Amino acid sequence: MAGKFVITTGKNGEEYFVLKAGNGEVILQSEGYKSHAACKNGIESVCTNCTDEKCFEVKTAKDGREYFVLKAKNGQVIGRSQMYKTSSGCKNGMDSVCRSAPGAKVQDDR
Repeated sequence: MAGKFVITTGKNGEEYFVLKAGNGEVILQSEGYKSHAACKNGIESVCTNCTDEKCFEVKTAKDGREYFVLKAKNGQVIGRSQMYKTSSGCKNGMDSVCRSAPGAKVQDDR
């Protein structure tokens, strides 16, 4: 089942997107964007960069849980995942982004 991107506007007026897997679970959250066009470009960047495993970086939070960030080729962070209790869960999250992003529909909830 395909994923979908959902665009929202934050309290700060910036636009954000989340990528949801086919089961509706949020697997990637974006940074804030100042314009709608920039937010849509961020979505395109996820679709472009998620196929390159070098664009994923696994990090460890202070509490020991892992999460990942997806970066563009220029090193800019496009989005970050939720926290995972296990390394295998984190890896599954990255795989889910790779499966869900290409061809995902965009839902504009602004």
